[in-house]
This record gives sequence, C-alpha cells and structure tokens, in this order.
Amino acid sequence: MIRVSALTFGGTGERPSRLRRLLGISIGLVYLCFPVLEIVTGELSGAGAVWGGAGLAAFVALYIATVLSPRNFGDPTRLTYWLLGVTTLLGVGLAVAFGGGWLTLPIYMAVVYGMALRPRLSVIGVLAMGLAVALIGLLEENDPGATLVLVFQVITLGVLFMGVRNTRMLVVRLRQAQEEVARLAASEERLRIARDLHDLLGHSLSLIVLKSELAGRLAESGSERAVAEIRDIESVARQALVEVRDTVTGYRQRGLSGELDGARAALEAAGTRLTIRLAGPSLPEELDELLGWAVREGVTNVIRHARATRCEIEVTMDETAATLKIADDGRGTATDGQGSGLTGLTERVRAAGGTVSAGPRPSGFVLLVTVPHTGLLYPPAKEGSR
Repeated sequence: MIRVSALTFGGTGERPSRLRRLLGISIGLVYLCFPVLEIVTGELSGAGAVWGGAGLAAFVALYIATVLSPRNFGDPTRLTYWLLGVTTLLGVGLAVAFGGGWLTLPIYMAVVYGMALRPRLSVIGVLAMGLAVALIGLLEENDPGATLVLVFQVITLGVLFMGVRNTRMLVVRLRQAQEEVARLAASEERLRIARDLHDLLGHSLSLIVLKSELAGRLAESGSERAVAEIRDIESVARQALVEVRDTVTGYRQRGLSGELDGARAALEAAGTRLTIRLAGPSLPEELDELLGWAVREGVTNVIRHARATRCEIEVTMDETAATLKIADDGRGTATDGQGSGLTGLTERVRAAGGTVSAGPRPSGFVLLVTVPHTGLLYPPAKEGSR
C-alpha cells in the first residue's frame, strides 16, 4: 500500500518549513520502490529501462521542486502551477507508457493537489488522478484488484491531505487571530492608561496651578499663608505622583468619598463654594469607582473653564440607577466641547450601560451621569449634606 508522510508539508508558520517538507518527501519517496524494482529486476529492460529510469529521475526532481516551490497553503504561485502541470503530465505519461508499478506516480500528484491547491481545484485534481489510474489500469490490462486499490489510495490520500491542509490553514488563522486580539488588547490598555493619566494629572495639575497662583499672590503681599499653600502644592504633587504610579500598575481604587474630598479642596482653592448632597444607600464598589471618576472630571472642568462662584454635587441612589449631577453658576458654554476628559468619561459610563449628558443652562453648566444597576443589596440609606 502506498503511504505518504504528513510531514511532507510540515511547518509552523504560514509559509511551511522547507526542511520539514524535504524530510517528508524523503519518507514518501520510499514507496517509489515499485517502479524502481521493475527496472532493477529486469522486468523493464533495454531502451524501456533507460527511458523509464530517466523519466523517473525527472519525475522525482520535478516533484521535489513542486513541493518546495514558494507558496502559502492553498495559494500557489504561477511557478507552482507550471511545475504541477509538467509533473502531472510526466507522471501520467510514465504510467501510460509502462503500467504496473508506475501507476503509483499519480498518487503523489493527488497528494500535492490536496496540499497545494484550493479546495475546489483539489477535489477536481484528486478525482482526475483517480480516473486516470482506473483508465490506465484498464488499458494496460492491469490486475483489477490492484487497480482498484490504487484508485482507492488516490482518493483517500488526496482527501487526507486536503484535511491536513485545512487544519494547517485553521492553525495559521487562529494564530493570526490571537496576534490581532493581543494587538487590540495592548491598544486598548494604552488608551486606558492615557485616559486615566489625563484624568489624574488634569485634576492634580489644575489644583497645583491654582495653589501656585494663590501662593504667589500671598508671597507678594507678605502673607504667612504662602508657606502653607506651598506645602499644599508639595502634598498635591506627591499625591499625584503616587496616583500615577498606582494607575500604571493597575492597583489604584478611586472612591467617590475620596474624590469628593479632593473636589472640596480644589474648589475652595479656586474660590468656589461647594455644596454636596448624598441621598440613597451606599454605592456598590463598581459604581463608587465610576462616579468617583465622574466627580474628578466634572470638577476639573469647573476649575478650568467655568469661573464659577458656586458648585453643587448631588449623588442619588434608588432601586434602578445611581445618578450624579454637577452644576455650577459659571460660564455655560465654556465646557461645551468634546474634550478628551468628557470623552473618556462617556466611554467609561457607556461601557457600564449608563448615559452622560453635559451642557449649558441659563445660569451655568450641568453634567449629569446616570448608571443603572440590578440585583444588588445595600446597607441602610443615609441622607445628608457635606
């Protein structure tokens, strides 16, 4: 029985390893012993032996060249098509000329078709080789049983190597998909870090700028408060450094309570009076962190753009959703653009199934964040004003 090793077209990449293909060929060509034995034993003699030996050597050379020709699975080059055509003609011609053991040559072509061609062409080529073996066996009056076995081997080996080719292509596509997933994950992580750093540094640097301006004015007037403001600047800068490090390493948890405290300090330094209202049960961890980010971004925009004298932050929690409202009496259109801060906040809230609306009102600007929740239990409700 004719057998060809699956290593014939082995490799680990999209373009299979030629060394592995060569090793596979060396195993598969062992089964060319059938036509070789006809020459060696004298069954084929004289001029027939000379022509047969030369033709067999040419077939082996062309077969190796075809297998090793540059290509990807299922995507032959023009050179591969030419080599396939010449090798097929030579193999079928030798089988017609000498019959017997030479009927094994079309089997090798069925293997090449199964591995090198696209599915439709592979099926056509394998069936054509099976038909060729059957017709040649009848014309040469070869043993019907042996001919039937050879036809069976052409079909089964052709189908087998079509399956091997398809498996290899699936492996290649899977690796490409994994690489794409890794690339997208890295891109998303870079975007997340950039967004987080913008939110962190935008707030902290705005506070540093305000306190620096205040410290400068106090220093010019000789006030002792300048030293305290400078110490506050140092404290804020150190805290910002810690937050940046924690954000990059992914360990920082941004709580609403901490952000409200930071908002009060920042707004007071900017000369803005802050009122905070909390209503409803305690927030779950995910919503607490998300609304903390929203407070940071909203307050940063108030400090940078609004020039407000009053700001109100209201957080409410009911059975269906948590809502954050930040309203100021500053310039209503100052933050009406799509800055990267509000864009980043909107992306986070939408990912949690919530909505963000921001826009001017007759006496200032309002940021409204609503995030739904379901099936969570909370501690007893608290109400109060800070």
